Amino acid sequence: MRPEDFLTADQQKTVVDAVRSAEKGTSGEIRIHIESECDTDPIKRAEEIFGKLGMHRTVLRNGVLIYVACNTKVFAIIGDKGINEVVPEDFWEDVIRIMSVRFREGLFTEGLSEAVAASGEKLKAFFPYNSDDINEQPDEISFGK
Repeated sequence: MRPEDFLTADQQKTVVDAVRSAEKGTSGEIRIHIESECDTDPIKRAEEIFGKLGMHRTVLRNGVLIYVACNTKVFAIIGDKGINEVVPEDFWEDVIRIMSVRFREGLFTEGLSEAVAASGEKLKAFFPYNSDDINEQPDEISFGK
């Protein structure tokens, strides 16, 4: 399956709306990247994509990437340096659990949307939204090979 076909246009809009909504409560920047195959450790691949997308270019270093390889059926969630320095080591575990359950049920839109919402809620405690906050990263889903 082509990564662009993993979600319909309406499903993509639902997920992007979830990103926009989550970012109204946090200065954190949440992005989703979908590609077809992952032939390495998904966290390592997510780190590569994080760099390629320039997600380290936020003032507070508070970007989050939700990475999905749809054909390989793996995903990862990683945060930037600013997040990793202040959150507990198991910070993403409940978000991972949400995605795992929903993905096993075949509910990919819901899994991504709920993971984004949960990420936003969790980030709020460490990176609250400020009235002068600017959107430093695109909200749209990015796609790879």
